[in-house]
Amino acid sequence: MVYCIGHSIISPLGEGSQANVQAVRAGRSGLKLHTDRFADVEPFCASLFDTPQEFVPLCVRSVEDALDMAVSRLPLAIGSLPETIFILSTTKGDNLDLLTPAQAIARHFGNPNPPVVVSNACTSGVCAQITAKRLLDAGMYQHAIVIGCDLQTRFIVSGFQSFKALSPEPCRPFSPDRQGLNLGEAVATAIYSNQQSAISNQPSWILEAGSIHNDANHLSAPSRTGEGAYRCLTDVMAGVTPADIDLIGVHGTGTLYNDDMETVAIERAGLQDVPKSVLKPYFGHTMGAAGIVETIIGLETLGKGTFIKMLSGFGGVNAAIRLTCK
Repeated sequence: MVYCIGHSIISPLGEGSQANVQAVRAGRSGLKLHTDRFADVEPFCASLFDTPQEFVPLCVRSVEDALDMAVSRLPLAIGSLPETIFILSTTKGDNLDLLTPAQAIARHFGNPNPPVVVSNACTSGVCAQITAKRLLDAGMYQHAIVIGCDLQTRFIVSGFQSFKALSPEPCRPFSPDRQGLNLGEAVATAIYSNQQSAISNQPSWILEAGSIHNDANHLSAPSRTGEGAYRCLTDVMAGVTPADIDLIGVHGTGTLYNDDMETVAIERAGLQDVPKSVLKPYFGHTMGAAGIVETIIGLETLGKGTFIKMLSGFGGVNAAIRLTCK
């Protein structure tokens, strides 16, 4: 089995997973209008850090926070072990040398292994967790430190504006009058282990299943039938029934076609009556961090039970994971 033994979120809502969970429970959003963040960019509504952050130091802080939790469960400096692999999820489109920051993060912790970078549009954070599970299940490593991070730039914001995809106000996913998405900044880390000794007698998250499909529909538009997302849901539902699922963390961007596609896929999978978690109105779309941020919030909020996290993205990509908290 693959267990989550440590986690962390750093976002405009707070530092540490619990601070972010408490902010969401209190109904506090990081979204606000930004008028002068980037030169020559129209005002946009987003959840951004008050002070611009540096990518690698921000990721290191998140890993250190998650390791504090993991070390209490597995008393080893697991970041430096050859049995540990670092996996970075990021979609940052204006920096094609994505391996360099991943290497810098791994070197900071003295890890000897080449890190893995997962960059698969908006599904990256879920795909990175699936990658961790596959590597641990195969016995290639004992521990995986999965980091998701993206910081917004002029390139990204202007690109989404050119698509007319940004909402001028806080997003309203699945609302009939939704106007689009809001961007966000965050870093999140989830540490996974296949070592039974890592969980002791404490509550444990078990990453039970994962699936990735591409609907091959369009460069930016999702399949109207939700085919890719539906197949992901069908895969991760193997061995369980809709009655076994306590919560679904949807992608919920607030864009017209994505929300419709998710609705169709969920209904096709027979999951329409399962409670849904929608977190973009709190964090915005944090891109490479979204799959990890929203997994942590979903499970921390659920407490105990079975949780599905689904994401979709440009290029027709779709991904889903199923976790159980015991």
